[in-house]
Amino acid sequence: MEEREINARDVIPESDITAPDSREGMHEQMSIRTAKLRELAEAGCDPFAEVSFETSCHSRDILDEFEQRDGTEVSLAGRLMSKRGMGKVSFCDLQDREWRIQLFVKIDELGEEAYEAWQKLDIGDIVGVRGTVFRTRRGEISVKVESYSLLAKALRPLPEKWHGLKDTDTRYRQRYLDLITNPGSRETFVRRNRIIRAMRAELDALGFLEVETPLLNVIPGGAAARPFVTHHNALDIDLFMRISPELYLKRLLVGGLERVYEIGRNFRNEGLSVKHNPEFTMMELYQAYTDYNGMMDITERLIARCAMEACGTTDVTYQGREIHLAPPFERLTMTEAVRRHAGVDFDAIADAKEALEVARERGIEEVKSGMSKGEVLNLFFEHFAEEKLVQPTFICDYPIEISPLTKRKPGRPDLVERFEIFIDGREFGNAYTELNDPVDQRGRFADQVRRREAGDDEANLFDEDYCVALEYGMPPAGGLGIGIDRLVMLLTDSYSIRDVLLFPTMKPLQD
Repeated sequence: MEEREINARDVIPESDITAPDSREGMHEQMSIRTAKLRELAEAGCDPFAEVSFETSCHSRDILDEFEQRDGTEVSLAGRLMSKRGMGKVSFCDLQDREWRIQLFVKIDELGEEAYEAWQKLDIGDIVGVRGTVFRTRRGEISVKVESYSLLAKALRPLPEKWHGLKDTDTRYRQRYLDLITNPGSRETFVRRNRIIRAMRAELDALGFLEVETPLLNVIPGGAAARPFVTHHNALDIDLFMRISPELYLKRLLVGGLERVYEIGRNFRNEGLSVKHNPEFTMMELYQAYTDYNGMMDITERLIARCAMEACGTTDVTYQGREIHLAPPFERLTMTEAVRRHAGVDFDAIADAKEALEVARERGIEEVKSGMSKGEVLNLFFEHFAEEKLVQPTFICDYPIEISPLTKRKPGRPDLVERFEIFIDGREFGNAYTELNDPVDQRGRFADQVRRREAGDDEANLFDEDYCVALEYGMPPAGGLGIGIDRLVMLLTDSYSIRDVLLFPTMKPLQD
């Protein structure tokens, strides 16, 4: 093979040093590893030449089924995580996608040349091994290695605390290191997969059809949020990254697809926090011939099933608090919640002027002249009630001013049939009895345009095509959106949304 001159400083940029190792220490360790790579190249051995390695099992299979596998030959592949012993016998821990298992390596089994090469392997190298399952005298289930292949040489050492990388910035920026060194992180993302599969299975069982709608929108709609803007060169038009699939999914109700859902990414050009990431995963569904009461029933079923699949129970602990996710969940109107937690009865407040006076008396700084009574009610809820909702609670009947796509509540034209589900003081889902009156919808869009012109850059744009679709007739329907990331946070006891996103949005490091 062609020899390659490799130098540690050729492969490690000055500005890219894996924490927590020092730059000097990293260069030194990489120099040793690259020297080994040169030796392999000079001996005609390319550690990256293998194109495949057939495995017969994983480490967890051996550990769980030892009685059946004892004395049998196996082949498995993974990353070396430790090495012990320098004489004619050595022990290593091999980590694959399932777990870790001990390797027993003996010079008599491999031969002197192969054993010498084995001893030169580094922690982090990826190998494939073939051998026999047995239990050591100390009782540890192991594989006696009879042959091996070096499948990939690790030129960078794992972080010094490879047994548990703690630095959160490194964990988020270099998720691969986090997955290698933190079994708990790996389990979080395994659980995330279980949660999404459980949600799909429940919706499929209820007769919903999974669909896909555009991520690039001519008009951003379905939510009050600032969109990301991009430009399509061929069409020479600006497009918006999707903030919600709602209006496309409801077009499908017009088309006769009576139960539809989508699990996918939404994008909102807003701030970052432990609860917010600019791109996030949502499940949205729409069902014809039901209302927001039907959506509450589905919400309870989905959350309870996801909890059972991810945790094996509906009683979970989140950040030290016991949360009970077995239905039924408590149901309160927004007015009732404010009355309970703020001591203010908005049914007794006559108009917006009085609402503004009460808000100023209670020290709500966000209150502005010109706000409606409904907008002030929502501020009271956010200030005094939201954080008190620890156990799952449906907050129902929202002010019409903050719900432009929702059907009015019969007998209460100032309210709409909308709910949000709150757990541990944060919102996990949002649902409506969907507005299907095209005349009313046009009026709501016109009001949103006025708000936008007055400076509200999160107000909806006027979607004429959606109004045309409604004019063909959309059946009465309920709609629901659940934030997958926040649900995963709850069911994995994760404090930050970045803990449940494989690659969260991060500000680039400065040189």
